[in-house]
Amino acid sequence: MANHWAGVTIDCADPIRMSTFWAALLGIPASNEHGSDPNWATVGSRSGPLPRLTFQRVPEPKADKVRIHLDLEVDDIDVGRQQVENLGGRFSGSRHDYDEGVVLNMLDPEGHEFCLVQYFDTSETQP
Repeated sequence: MANHWAGVTIDCADPIRMSTFWAALLGIPASNEHGSDPNWATVGSRSGPLPRLTFQRVPEPKADKVRIHLDLEVDDIDVGRQQVENLGGRFSGSRHDYDEGVVLNMLDPEGHEFCLVQYFDTSETQP
């Protein structure tokens, strides 16, 4: 039996707000897989080409840093940051510069951590 990655479920206070943010950021439509249930919202679908993001309403607020997060590759780190902020997310204030690229630690509208990553082209041009 082959296993495959189907998606990630994120606990949150407002599933609709979160799915709207992530759908716009990723350019993946929200789906109606959960019907009119206000406790669930999904970006992508089970039958789509990419793993889906599902948002599940929970009563408790986010308390600590989570130990797993999404990395989103962007072509331009500044443009990516602006897009996140325009959609209601924010920059955490943490930036990491590496030989292979730059990483910004970002927060979605409910404070879930994720990273924007811009990789530098390290391929060498041969004459």
